[in-house]
Amino acid sequence: MTVLEAVFLGIIQGLTEFLPISSTGHLTVAGKFLNLITNDLPEQWTAFIAIIQLGTLIAVLIYFRIELYHIAKDFFIENIISRKKFSDQKLNAKMGWYLILATIPVVIIGLWFKDFIESVFTKNLYVIATSLIALAVILSIAEKFSNFQRKPENIKWFDALVIGLAQSLALIPGSSRSGTTITAALFLGFNRETAARFSFLMSIPAVLASGLLQFYQSLEYIDSASLLNLIIAIIVSAISGYLSIEYLLRYLRKNSTMIFVYYRIAAGIIIFILISIGVIQF
Repeated sequence: MTVLEAVFLGIIQGLTEFLPISSTGHLTVAGKFLNLITNDLPEQWTAFIAIIQLGTLIAVLIYFRIELYHIAKDFFIENIISRKKFSDQKLNAKMGWYLILATIPVVIIGLWFKDFIESVFTKNLYVIATSLIALAVILSIAEKFSNFQRKPENIKWFDALVIGLAQSLALIPGSSRSGTTITAALFLGFNRETAARFSFLMSIPAVLASGLLQFYQSLEYIDSASLLNLIIAIIVSAISGYLSIEYLLRYLRKNSTMIFVYYRIAAGIIIFILISIGVIQF
């Protein structure tokens, strides 16, 4: 991988991680075009994707730094120091519990299916194209039936668990972490901005854990040149990721997610066409 390729992939990661269009799908298509994915060691590509997600994690931490500070502070005070009952806790303290609860499903399923997730099958472009189109259809249904009335103060433990289970579906390439979680939140009646904000916040524990684990497990593959490329990709993805968060939250205050539905369907169809004419290998 060259420095230019690292910058290119970092931009893709940052822009597509938070938009509901699948960063993994876009990165894998780009990796196929650049001949960076090998069937002999597909786990290397999985590790690369997980590690550069640390860049978008940095973007979330910076963008939501004030909100995260208050969540951590109130959670610590009301659960460790004053030890209040859950029902008596402030929204920020409860949000800490909701983020923990939403993370449990993806951790369990991710560890259970770790070998499968890292296999050649999950780099299959047929899987990615199908997932892009399938979730587009489901997201469009959510847009049609959601009442968009619920706000952050309306989140309950059941909502956190359902959205956490939806996050587990993001382990399927092409589905999109933000796509699955925003879709679930819309089905539960949340407004679009609330759905996106909770989606971004709940990504923090899972992305941090998977990124650090994959980095540790990939040390044997990393030399000085590849480490430099990783650092570059992480920095670039952090910058583009921050801009992506800012854009999406502003966009969803006044607009629906249908533009992403259309994009996903178009992207899936294009991938099928490129495979059929032999431009890229599935």
